Amino acid sequence: MFVITTTLLALNAAPVLTISELVPTAPSDTSCIVMSANVDSRRSPLDSLSFTVDGATVKVCYGRPSARGRTMLGGTNVPYGKVWRTGANEPTMIHTTIPLVIGDVSVEPGTYSLYSVPGESQWQILVNASIDQWGHERNYTGAVAAQELGRATVVSERTEQHVETFTIRTESMDGGAALVLEWEHTRVRVPLRKAS
Repeated sequence: MFVITTTLLALNAAPVLTISELVPTAPSDTSCIVMSANVDSRRSPLDSLSFTVDGATVKVCYGRPSARGRTMLGGTNVPYGKVWRTGANEPTMIHTTIPLVIGDVSVEPGTYSLYSVPGESQWQILVNASIDQWGHERNYTGAVAAQELGRATVVSERTEQHVETFTIRTESMDGGAALVLEWEHTRVRVPLRKAS
């Protein structure tokens, strides 16, 4: 596994890495990968969350866009049926220190990008081994798509309360956890469990 590294910055007390060269990293490295140095001036701030699955650390790093009066999900910015980086800036990334099942996609310890294809009633969650491309959907090229490990389908539900800023949080589930993605009036849950 390789990550892009040069400069360490503070982000929620976790190291953040900026792009310069490829260096090998151990599966226990849970740093967020950042591809530009202007993190503080971004309109969509970088955030992360760490949690455990079966006693092992899992970390998610993602950009948090805000609606700002626009219709995002199902609108021109994030149309239904099209690949989305599941956040802003870099693609959303998940780092696991154990073999993990994301939805129904099995992965080994390491770092993966999480793209999605939003829909009105269900989303596809794309698990990809490619982590060194800028997240914008136009960068989801054939070469990147060829590194997909699988797609999981999850149910989309409507929320009563408007969520202004894209948020990823976790909930406990039997045998694991769920990544909960919330934005505007949409919530999806992506189950996570240790691979057997």
